[in-house]
Amino acid sequence: LINELKRCADDTRINILDAPPGTACPMVNTVRDCDYVLLVTEPTPFGLHDLAGAAATLKTLGLPCGVIVNRWEENNSLAEDYCRENQLDLLMKIPFSRRIAEGYASGRTLLQTMPELKQEFAVMLAGLGAK
Repeated sequence: LINELKRCADDTRINILDAPPGTACPMVNTVRDCDYVLLVTEPTPFGLHDLAGAAATLKTLGLPCGVIVNRWEENNSLAEDYCRENQLDLLMKIPFSRRIAEGYASGRTLLQTMPELKQEFAVMLAGLGAK
C-alpha cells in the first residue's frame, strides 16, 4: 500500500504520507525517498523514546526532519529540551487542549476547532519550502 501511494504521488505538490510510530519497516519504507520528514511527538518519556529512535533512523538514512510537539503544555519542556540537545528543528507546538479533544470527538479537524493555528501551519510550510 505504501509503495502504491508513493507511485501515485504528484511531484509538483506537497505529498503527505502518514507512517506508523517507531522505526519498524513500514516507517522506514514510508519515509525512504522523502524530501523531509515531520516527526510528531508528545512531551512524555514514551513519546521522547519513540522520537529518539525515529530521529536516529532518519539520521542513518540521511533524511532531514523537524519536530511537531502535540499535546504541548507550557510547564513541560521535555520535547523542547530534547530537540535543543539533539539539534532537531522544533517546527510547531500544538497545545494540550480540551477544546481540541472535543473537536475531534465531534468530527472536526484541528483547524476547524482552532483556526488560529492556521497561520502557524502556513509559516511552518513556508519554512519547509525553503529547506
